[in-house]
Amino acid sequence: MIPKASQRAGGQDLATHLLNAHDNEYVELAEVRGAVADDLHGAFAEWEAIAHNLTRCRNYLYSLSVNPDLGQGQLSRDQYRDYADRVEKALGLTGQPRALVFHIKEGREHCHIVWSRIDARAGKAIHQPFDHDKLMMVTREFARDHGLALPAGYERGGDDRKKKSLYETQQERNSGITKEERMAAVTAAWKRSDSPRAFVRALEEMGYVLATGNRPYVLVDLYGNMNALPKMIDDRSVRTKDISAFLESEFPPDSLPTVDEAKALVAAHRQAREDFVKSGRDAKKLDLLKAAQGARRSKIEAAQAAMLTRHRDEKLALAKEHTAARRQVKALYLDEVRRVKESRLAAKPTGLAAFLGRVTGVSFVIGKIHKHQDAQRHAAYQAEKAALVERQVDAKRMLDHRHLLQVMDAAREVRALAQIEARELKSYEVSQRRQERMAQRQGHDHMSALNLTLKPKGRSAVPHKAKDRYRARDRQRDDDRHDDRRHHLSKDQDIVIAVDRRPEDDRSNLRKAFGAAVKKRAEKADAEKSGKVAGKGESARGGRGGGGDGGDGAARRRQRTRRREQEIEVPDDQVPVFETPPPDMPEPHWTELPLADKFHDAARDRDEAGSENGAGGRRIKPSRSARGNERGDDDRDFERER
Repeated sequence: MIPKASQRAGGQDLATHLLNAHDNEYVELAEVRGAVADDLHGAFAEWEAIAHNLTRCRNYLYSLSVNPDLGQGQLSRDQYRDYADRVEKALGLTGQPRALVFHIKEGREHCHIVWSRIDARAGKAIHQPFDHDKLMMVTREFARDHGLALPAGYERGGDDRKKKSLYETQQERNSGITKEERMAAVTAAWKRSDSPRAFVRALEEMGYVLATGNRPYVLVDLYGNMNALPKMIDDRSVRTKDISAFLESEFPPDSLPTVDEAKALVAAHRQAREDFVKSGRDAKKLDLLKAAQGARRSKIEAAQAAMLTRHRDEKLALAKEHTAARRQVKALYLDEVRRVKESRLAAKPTGLAAFLGRVTGVSFVIGKIHKHQDAQRHAAYQAEKAALVERQVDAKRMLDHRHLLQVMDAAREVRALAQIEARELKSYEVSQRRQERMAQRQGHDHMSALNLTLKPKGRSAVPHKAKDRYRARDRQRDDDRHDDRRHHLSKDQDIVIAVDRRPEDDRSNLRKAFGAAVKKRAEKADAEKSGKVAGKGESARGGRGGGGDGGDGAARRRQRTRRREQEIEVPDDQVPVFETPPPDMPEPHWTELPLADKFHDAARDRDEAGSENGAGGRRIKPSRSARGNERGDDDRDFERER
């Protein structure tokens, strides 16, 4: 088993951590000793109050976690308690308040034991010198008595340097990369870099920023973790002075950002990436966690509502009881007054005795005595009533105080539950972020790069600026469309070039067919034009003589009818050319049409007029494959800025 112990404060935070149900499949509060409260938050609050009121001790708790080796079997509850008792005896904590919590995390059962270091009778904290050595001694004795094998590092003469610190464990938990993997990546970058600039760029590709702090050269990774650069190079032949001499030429420590500045830079970059990934996160696990929290909260809220109902019923019952008691006292007093009055009336003299009593003054004395007795009786009643009211007020005050304590205890449970829920949500966020970071690495043994350019899939993982994410996506889509359009245009231009370079004999048949059709159509158009001119003259002469057969309107209608018939008419010798082309003749391109030469000539004249170095031919832009990659660094920078 491996014990880990520390003296600490922050009891509320520790209680929240121990009751976190998200990181642990099973949580059991097995024991709370030496506290009035039966929960961790209440017990730790009591121990903190005792520590602050009796001593000046800040770290008033001693926390121990016991992790057994699953390969040797699970420990029983009695074995855990035996180990806790051994530790108490070795550390001088026997009889001190303690709490015992059992966890099952990822199928591994372990135990947490928390003691209060404050001795309330002596009014001082129990000192803990050499506690780690004492724990190692107890662990060896426990393993020997129970037949367990000692873990690595607990044998005599074990190497403590191989132990992983809590900071390194936290780094591995945040990034998903072990210390050995980080060291191997940085060492490989050091060995293959031939210049300081290449080394710094390699570090940036792996997600590190070179900064300066207490040491001249410090690495701050994408997740805000900090490590000294010399300690990350796993090569005993490389000294700190060698690294400083290599980097000082181009990256002196004064020119580097501080650790805080580097952390702020990577935090902004990391937050932008994680916010984008968080938007597409699966919410099923979060819904399950909130459902479990809601079920747990509903139990506490139901208990709180039942408590308030019970308080109301108790107050009503107490009020009824007090009212009944006051009525009973009053009834007893009135009964006594009635009885005395009746007895006096029965004993009152009549006749001569009454006359003699009035004459002698005996009746007056007896009346005074009766008034005095009545006053005493009433005073006794008032005193009894006042005492009853005082007792009732005390009882009501005690009941209200008890209710207040219960309400405060319930409110403390609600606050503790809110802290636990916040911690569970934070644990969920951390676990999701860890999975997303591992997914972003895509199997690489290093983090995502910190440069702000986006490279195609398959290359090193480098993000782009968060503010240009959607703009870059739209620009990439526009560039793809532009490339496709230029590809089709270049394809057409290649065809044009191929047609121009084709020998004349290959296209002579097609040109002859179209040429003959156009020539014949031009001849008919000239003949029609001459016929129109003659018709106009005849109609004009007939008009002047007044003997026209149908007038100008009829002549124009006949001419339009003949023109439509001539336009629709197709020569018989040209029909096979258009309907049944020879099988060996390729599909005609628009450049092979009869009017294509006119368009070519117009384009040639335009290009010659607009260009000083015109070569007399058509300027057709070569295809993209023929041009090759002609964009330089300036063009790439322009595209990036655009």
